[in-house]
Parts: sequence; C-alpha cells; structure tokens
Amino acid sequence: MKDTYNVIADESYGEYKEKGSKFQAYAYPVRSVDEVEIYLDDLRSQHPKARHFCYAYRIGLEGEEYRANDDGEPSGTAGKPILGQLLSFEVSDTFIVVVRYFGGTKLGASGLISAYKQSASEALNASKIKERVLTKTFRIQFDYAEMGHVLNVIKNLDLEITNKYFEAIAYVDIELPLSRIDETLVTLKANLLQISEEQINEETDLKFCTINELDS
Repeated sequence: MKDTYNVIADESYGEYKEKGSKFQAYAYPVRSVDEVEIYLDDLRSQHPKARHFCYAYRIGLEGEEYRANDDGEPSGTAGKPILGQLLSFEVSDTFIVVVRYFGGTKLGASGLISAYKQSASEALNASKIKERVLTKTFRIQFDYAEMGHVLNVIKNLDLEITNKYFEAIAYVDIELPLSRIDETLVTLKANLLQISEEQINEETDLKFCTINELDS
C-alpha cells in the first residue's frame, strides 16, 4: 500500500517577465479546496490591479483532486501549464497561483504557455519539497502500574507519540504509517507481552492495556 507522496514544505514565490508582462507565481501547501479559496481571495485583495489570477492545484495521495483555471486567458494557455509543473515536480497538496500584470503586448498562445510554465517552475524551484507519510492514529490505554513498561516499549520501537494523557485514566496516542500498520501492531503487542511475534493472533489479550484505532 502506498502511503507516501511529495509536498512542498512552505509557501514559495517565483517570477517571470516577458515583453512588459509580469507573472508572479505563488505556491502554497494545502490540504483542501477551502484553503485554495482562502489563498486565492487573499491574493486578489493584494493585487487589485492584476489582469489574471490563473491557477492549478493537486490534492491527495495520487493528486486525485485537481483543477486548472485559465481565468480569462485563452483556453489551455495558463492553468494547464501550471498543472503540468505540479505533475513534473511530482508534488501534491500544492496550490499555485500565477498573478499576471499585462504589459501591453500580446504574447500569443505559445508565449503565454511558456510564461505560465516558467513562472510556476520558478516557484517550485524556490520551494523545499518533502515527503508526507499517511498515517492512522491508535490509542494505547493502560494501567498506571504498567506506564513505565508501555512507554519504554514505544520508545524502543521508535514509535511517534502524538498525544499523552495521564489523569483519571492513562493513555498515549501513536501514529502508524498505513503500509506498516499490521506488522507494527504485531510487533508492539509482542513487545508489550514480552513474547514472540509468532505467538500473537487476533485473540491475544494484552490484559493490562488496550489498543484501539481512533476515528480520522
């Protein structure tokens, strides 16, 4: 199961000029279309005199949610070249807007395609690309008497704790990569019980703790 993909770490900027026209490209890390709309509205308020706000985005593990918008430019000359750069750089959860200030000279279809492609490329070249891992969160609830043992096992297995709670009850939340959930749970249970992994099955009772998947 694939559970990793590339994203940009932070916002970045690129710029391209051609025959008086200025193409200012802004790249943003996003997780939803709602974020896309927020960034787009913000740029429109920052650039009230700009002629076009052309954009493209890809969202999801396989970039399955995507869109390209020419915003008044000739069809296929703006949004598509921007989207092409997202595909070329193999990034998802990324939104690029290219703000165009018209310089008075028409560039023609090929000129526009080149300009939008180049400006988007400049923004992505300026960004830091990182790997994102899709995970699921599991809660380990345990008796206080076993806290030291449970925490030591989690530490020794190098599992990431995302939340801790030590009040009336005690629990920790851990994140597991999608592709390794089953094998990691078996290893975790075996180490908690101090038995071999071969002895772990669906009926295995941990006795002093429970491990449950949290709703997304």
